[in-house]
Amino acid sequence: MARTPKVPDGTASGDTQHGGAPEATRLPPREAIVEALMRLAAEQPWNDIEIADIAREAGVTLGEFRDAYPSKGAVLGGFARMIDKQVLEGASDDLDDEPTRERLFDVLMRRLDAMDPYKPALRRITFALRGDPLSLAALNQVALNSQRFMLASAGISTEGPLGRVKLQGVVIAFARVMEVWLEDDDPALARTMAALDREIRNGERFMERAEDVRRLTAPFRALAQSLAEGGRRRRRRERRDDDRNEDGGDPAAAI
Repeated sequence: MARTPKVPDGTASGDTQHGGAPEATRLPPREAIVEALMRLAAEQPWNDIEIADIAREAGVTLGEFRDAYPSKGAVLGGFARMIDKQVLEGASDDLDDEPTRERLFDVLMRRLDAMDPYKPALRRITFALRGDPLSLAALNQVALNSQRFMLASAGISTEGPLGRVKLQGVVIAFARVMEVWLEDDDPALARTMAALDREIRNGERFMERAEDVRRLTAPFRALAQSLAEGGRRRRRRERRDDDRNEDGGDPAAAI
């Protein structure tokens, strides 16, 4: 698989406006802010980066920053959407006839390829947020949204109860692969590809077991649903009976 790292836009040298990206190659504010944050994160600790630093690096005002993103963390969501778009726009139908495993492998490797120019920044960010449960929970939601589109690109459904399990499973699996990828400096990414292949195969086995459990428990789930619906109907009848009894027992109810 070809791996030609994409150079982030707006990083060339030259005259700048507000100390940010060159005026000749200025990006829209949202993109400029993402690129600025990733440049800063590649050079300094995450917790040292202030929103004013990002705005200055991006060549935008704080007002423009506020219009684009509510926080520094939200910019990471913008980065994820930027990567989503690159992967989705680079999709082709060449693998439509291939097994699901191959399609998913291709999509997730293309995601890593798109992230490659930002690897130094992602190393620092991952290390900084590793011990922050609130940030990790927020990033998990960002990852769920991204992987929903990655799976759709691979032709994999995420609807229904098993779809949600599948989606969270891919998020966890990709996070594990990223841990390998962040330390894999081999241009061929042999370790990363082996880790991704292993995670996909493990996921397939898990989903097969989950589907078996779902089929085996289908009669019990149908019975439970029937009992629950019967209970709801009985409670509605009881409430109607109570209302009629109350109306008939108290003359003032007619007033």
